[in-house]
Order: sequence, then C-alpha cells, then structure tokens
Amino acid sequence: MYKGKIVLKNLTEKEMKDFLVSIGEKKFRGSQIFSWIYKNIRDFDEMNNIPKSLREKLKETSIIGNIDIELRLESEIDNTKKYLFLLNDGNIIETVAMEYDNRVTVCVSNQVGCRMGCRFCASTIDGLERNLEAWEILDQIMKVQEDLGKRVSNVVMMGSGEPLDNFENSKKFLELVNEENGLNIGYRHITLSTCGLVDKIYELADLEIPINIAISLHSPFDDERQEIMPVAKKYSIDEIIKVCNYYISKTNRRITFEYSLIKGKNDSDREAKKLVELLRGMLCHVNLIPINPIEERDFEKPDMEYINRFKNYLDKKNIPVTIRNSMGADISGACGQLRRKVK
Repeated sequence: MYKGKIVLKNLTEKEMKDFLVSIGEKKFRGSQIFSWIYKNIRDFDEMNNIPKSLREKLKETSIIGNIDIELRLESEIDNTKKYLFLLNDGNIIETVAMEYDNRVTVCVSNQVGCRMGCRFCASTIDGLERNLEAWEILDQIMKVQEDLGKRVSNVVMMGSGEPLDNFENSKKFLELVNEENGLNIGYRHITLSTCGLVDKIYELADLEIPINIAISLHSPFDDERQEIMPVAKKYSIDEIIKVCNYYISKTNRRITFEYSLIKGKNDSDREAKKLVELLRGMLCHVNLIPINPIEERDFEKPDMEYINRFKNYLDKKNIPVTIRNSMGADISGACGQLRRKVK
C-alpha cells in the first residue's frame, strides 16, 4: 500500500529508535520523532527541531500514517459523536466517541467490513474488505482526541470487524496504545469484543495482557446461537465457557457477556434460566442489549416488560447484569449502518 515505506505510526518508541539507527541516524532522534507523531502532525516539515536533511530522508523512507475525517455526526440526545474515516486506499470505516462522567470512550473498528456473518449486525452484510493495520486502529483514537480537544480515557474494540480475526494487528495496536510516551491508555481501560474465536482467546490469554474481554453470546443454547451467529457452528458454548475460565485464570479480569435481546428469539424465561446455569460462580457480568433493528433484518426489540423480566431473573440469581443504554440512536446507532448508507 505504501510502496515499501515504513509507517511511523506503526512503531513503538523503541522500534522508532531502532529505525533511526538503521538509516544511519542517532538513537535520540527516534524519541524526538516519536513525540512529533503523537502531536498528530501531517507533514515532516512540522518537525522544527529535526534537521532538514533527516526530514528529507524520512520522506524518502517512510510515511507518518494519517486517516481523515470524512464525516462527523453529533447526537442531539446525548454526548455521542460518530465519525466516518477515509482510509488511504479509499475504504471507509466508522468510529464512535461517547462522553459521560468526565470520561471519553472511543469505540474503534478493526476491519473494513466483517466476515463473521452475525445476523443482527450491519457490519457483516457486505463481507470483509480487508484487515486494518495497527496504526489505522490507533489513528482513530488520535483523530477523535484531536477533534474533541479532550484526552481519550477508555477504548472499546467493538466497531466494525472481529478483532481476533485480525489478531496480529490487534495485538500490535494494544502495544502501541499503551506506550508511555504515546497515548498511554492503560490495559484495564481497554475492552476487546469478540464473537468467540476460542483458539484466539487462548492465544490472547497466554499474552497475559490485562485487558477486559467481552464475549458476544446472545443465546445459552448451541442450536439457537447457531441461527444467530455462524461462528457458533465451529465453537460450542461449552468451549466458550471453558476458555473464559482460562482467560480469568491468566489475567484475573472479569468477563463480560454481551447478550442482544431479540423478540421471540432469545428473550424467554427458558434462556434466562439456562444462562444462570452456565454463568453461576464465574467472575463475569452480563450486558443485556435490546437489539438495534437494521433494515436488512427482521429482528425486533422485545417489549420493556420482557427486558426487565430477563434482567430481574439474573439479578435474583446473583448474576451481575445491566441493560446497556443505547447511545447515539439518532445518528445511525447500529454498528456498520452509517458506513453502508454512505457507500
């Protein structure tokens, strides 16, 4: 994509120093350039404490790595902003910023599109275009931070795409976003959402990076889950519960189970009881998500009576549970929907 050039935003500070040494420069220049990268510069000539000869060398060997805000929508009902970003190859992705309690949380995309095929999700309807590189995930946060003029405190990897289907770039992103002299966002302030790629969850657990993980469950029964999520044909619920316990043992982090409530599909007492059986005694939390209807599917949101009944049953059985607030409902709130409309 970049004709053999190094993308500087894809480098840790140590890697930046090593790169400078590799092109015949002093190591300390690496820290100077790293600092400039995190000031969101767009041109090498903005580096006013770097010799012109080095700036010219950098132009020949590297690019900074920038994506562009194509469109920004601002909710009139809450502090949610939705961004459409234009990538260097003409593809587009979307990112959401949510402000509450003096915190800014950014929901990043990991892929252009998605190949997981979950039936309630708009992101997957056109399939997977390509993986995002680590720096493209990182730059979503940097550009939102610059636009808002506020520090991003929390990151959720819940936008378009399956992070564990883009495992190496997701892993590199986690390294970059945690860099002390970069964005310096702590691992405990990062949540990765996955539809349940069991083998990759084991790999992630073995890295012992203490991020939070959210599992898209959506049904406690394998046959029901397979109707909603094709990935369930490969990984059973028993396998998911087993790997979640392994993840907890390696990271000591609580697991969140995302459960989209779909009218007439997975919102009955039968599902609630089975869910309690599965999760009893586990260090976990259930996030109930009344489904966001999308044009291409006929799923409907349950009545509030059913939503509250489901929640209350879990409460009574001592399963920590909340109903997720729907934020940004007036600005194409369903994941992937804005991108589809623009395309």
